[in-house]
Amino acid sequence: MSRIALVTGANRGIGLAITRGLAAAGFKVWLGSRQLAAGEAAAAELHREGLSAVTAVALDVGDPASIAAALATIEAAGDTIDVLVNNAGVLYGGALLELDDAQVDQSIAVHLTGPLRLVRALAPGMIARDYGRIVNLSSGWGAFSEDLGGPDIYGVTKAALNALTLRLSRELPGNVKINAMCPGWVRTRMGGDEATLSPEQAADTALWLAQLPADGPTGGFFRARKPLQW
Repeated sequence: MSRIALVTGANRGIGLAITRGLAAAGFKVWLGSRQLAAGEAAAAELHREGLSAVTAVALDVGDPASIAAALATIEAAGDTIDVLVNNAGVLYGGALLELDDAQVDQSIAVHLTGPLRLVRALAPGMIARDYGRIVNLSSGWGAFSEDLGGPDIYGVTKAALNALTLRLSRELPGNVKINAMCPGWVRTRMGGDEATLSPEQAADTALWLAQLPADGPTGGFFRARKPLQW
């Protein structure tokens, strides 16, 4: 029986590349997208490529009600999630003192509390089934070792996601692996056209972490499959 994955923010960019890679590897994939129509269009694109085991689901990770509804849809389909990829992200520029409350709240919800809600909902089933892989799309901009070099609230919330990853690795059993990764500078709406990596290149580390063997790492931070310092 094939593994089942949920990828958030998966209708374009890195999330779509991760979805494509997982489907090509034999996974059934739930493609999470804030707008269902955008998710269905992305799923249809993959279906045309011969990757039929992809289903779109409306999922706004910043909205607890949307998370609950998406998980109910997946459960109603008879599916249980083996692999969770927390890919969804938002980027606001500017100094922390210049951002409004809505921008701060959304950044925290999408990068921290949303991923935590999904882990809290899905980890018990992973533990019961003796298997789980959780991949958090973070950034070197959230690394203290790289001086939190990105836009202020983005770097702060990605640092929080890194801390969440490390903490959860101490609470989850070894058969449920959780890791964070930095995709690098990627040609997406967020990264811009001058970026050095394609979404497919950036997705490689996520695909590796999503399919780790039993003796693979947990509680780590990686870029290009190599460990990073927090």
